[in-house]
Amino acid sequence: MLSLEKFQENFQKLQPDSDEKKFLLAISGGADSMVLLHLFQASDFCFQVAHINYKLRGKDSDEDQKTVEHFCKKNSIKIHIYEVTEDEKPENSVQIWARNLRYDFFRKIMKTENLDFLATAHHLNDNLETFLINLSRGSGIRGLCGIPENENKIVRPLLSFSKKAIYDFADKNSIEFREDLSNGKNDYLRNKIRNEIVPTLLETNTYFLENFSKSLSYLNQVKDFTDEKIKEIFQTISSEKEKKIIIDKAALFSETDFVKFEILRQFGFRSDLEMKKIFSAESGSIFVLRDYRLIINRNELIFEREENSESENFQEIFLEINSENQIVFPEEIKKKLQRISWEFDFQTIVFPLKLRHQRDGDYFFPTGMSGRKKVSKFFRDEKISVLEKSEIWLLCDGNDAVLGILPFRQDRRFAAKPETKTFLKAVFE
Repeated sequence: MLSLEKFQENFQKLQPDSDEKKFLLAISGGADSMVLLHLFQASDFCFQVAHINYKLRGKDSDEDQKTVEHFCKKNSIKIHIYEVTEDEKPENSVQIWARNLRYDFFRKIMKTENLDFLATAHHLNDNLETFLINLSRGSGIRGLCGIPENENKIVRPLLSFSKKAIYDFADKNSIEFREDLSNGKNDYLRNKIRNEIVPTLLETNTYFLENFSKSLSYLNQVKDFTDEKIKEIFQTISSEKEKKIIIDKAALFSETDFVKFEILRQFGFRSDLEMKKIFSAESGSIFVLRDYRLIINRNELIFEREENSESENFQEIFLEINSENQIVFPEEIKKKLQRISWEFDFQTIVFPLKLRHQRDGDYFFPTGMSGRKKVSKFFRDEKISVLEKSEIWLLCDGNDAVLGILPFRQDRRFAAKPETKTFLKAVFE
């Protein structure tokens, strides 16, 4: 059950010095965000409001904006409005575009207005949806821990309350809000889980959400415990000298794969395949990571921080899958590519999928050719210049295996076969 007292009690634990901080509230006009706005107003916190009108639902989008503006005007709350123009709207990849747009907008406001935290209205049902999405993608314990309550200057004070509790509170307190009817469509994975899977789960047990919340708490405790143990192990096998971090290679190799990955992850390694490369590399080998340069020196792994921490070579763009099992590509990347029409065997794919540029050692099994081929040799054979190569994207899976080189060739290992039952499609014109 949600009440003002319960909210304030929870928020005090989440943000002990909340009376001394300034917040930016992301308010869409829906029930959850309007309830959050009401609770902040009733708690007399120092805050401003941000609203984005994506102009995706015609008059409904404008009515959402009017609802938020009316509340803010009535209560003398400073509000920041972003109205999207027709030129800004993408034809596809709406979710990714909208997310990037709103967080960029929020960050600019926080910097200009000198605000301390962004507050969003994510609730317990959102956490369940995220858990199920990450479970389906094999994202490990961090993904299963759900949405963090307080991380990277973003607080989510409604995470412990269910969607029903929020609607009940809105009804009891006569809070005006708008329903986004597009949430009823199953055109994205999250909507499909929200509308079809979650209701079935909730029917299985009256206390399903309550029990899920407890399990999530236990998982987070496990994560905190393992993080502490990883830190202890790291301290015993590493040292720092002249701004270089030196790890005993043999000592790290003797640890479990989980420990190895968790230690190397902090330096930018993102897959088991990348991790294995460094233990088989010869002395003198160099790996250029996002923030570090790794040098293999006999039985030492020497990490030096790179001055250019935004190396284009290690940029990664994670991709979503829509309800029709189609990969959703960013619009700005599609514009630069020729059309493709690839079909994969869904059962052979490890999620999440991502786009990245070519790295040393990359290889694939190109369709229409025999055997394995290094990506670098494929570029040479296709007479692709160094400049062109730096702009070519590789479609990779969760293990960093190359599924295809856009828009040239697909990897035949993962391609759909006559016996394929479930397809994953990469299609655009």
